Amino acid sequence: MQEDRDKGFWYVIQTLSGQENKVFNTIQKQLEHEDDDFPVYEVFIPTEKVTEVRQGKRITTTRKFFPGYILVRMDLYDPETNKLDDRAWYFVRHVQGVIGFIGGNDVPVPLSEEEVEELMFQVAEDEEKAKPKINFEVGENVTIKDGAFANFEGVIQEIDAERGKLKLMVSIFGRSTPVELEFWQVEREQ
Repeated sequence: MQEDRDKGFWYVIQTLSGQENKVFNTIQKQLEHEDDDFPVYEVFIPTEKVTEVRQGKRITTTRKFFPGYILVRMDLYDPETNKLDDRAWYFVRHVQGVIGFIGGNDVPVPLSEEEVEELMFQVAEDEEKAKPKINFEVGENVTIKDGAFANFEGVIQEIDAERGKLKLMVSIFGRSTPVELEFWQVEREQ
């Protein structure tokens, strides 16, 4: 497999929902058996690590940036003739789980260098530190689903992502009272 990062362009490939890893593994295995002049070089799934607190325990998971999509670095067009390279085209298109290329009407368009740099920067940044998984915003109304204030409604005043806690203002006996709860103890109002 070719490791020269200057060769090829990054293309976005749409996959069946939930099939990103399967397509990734299939392409990766096929690339190991190809010769050095093969026009497909690398396959990549952009992911980030997220942490959340569930029932008092901190859990770190991996989340895909773009569910249903993977990236493939390849020379889809022959550099000399600027025509579609059939080997690269069929190599990707015939992997089970691939829907097709993204970009352009009939002709796939690669990601720009700026898009690739931004994406790689985001992925590198996320590898250093896991982001907290936050589904809430300050000022949002939530319902408490666990603890002494179960079934009360409150308004989020502060979010402490590091500890996985929220500070709410809850109306108790007609007075606003601050209450600190963990993310898992509240849910968005329906």
